[in-house]
Amino acid sequence: MARDEKLKKRWETLVEKLSLRFADGAPLDLDGIIYLIGVQELGQLHRRFKKDEKLNLMHIAICRLLLPYGYYELDFVDNDGWPHYKIKAQLPNLKAGEQSILMKEAIVNYFLEHEFIR
Repeated sequence: MARDEKLKKRWETLVEKLSLRFADGAPLDLDGIIYLIGVQELGQLHRRFKKDEKLNLMHIAICRLLLPYGYYELDFVDNDGWPHYKIKAQLPNLKAGEQSILMKEAIVNYFLEHEFIR
């Protein structure tokens, strides 16, 4: 199976599993999945977040997802448990479609690492 086909199949499986678990089957979009990863990384699963905190959760997720690619590294975790990352390498200029593929690949790898999908 070609790399792109494998990514597509894994992405579809992941969206289906997450949607069933967190959205009553309604398909989650990329932003929704990034938000879930942010909540997971923060580890404060059972609380409500304010609008600015939700944006921060998405930032945490993106940093964590791009960490294995060498773009970010964990700097410290503050007293409230929020991780802070610093930039290691500048992100390349990517077209929208290329950004989407990079993020989907990073998300799939994240959930493979956590053994949520195979």
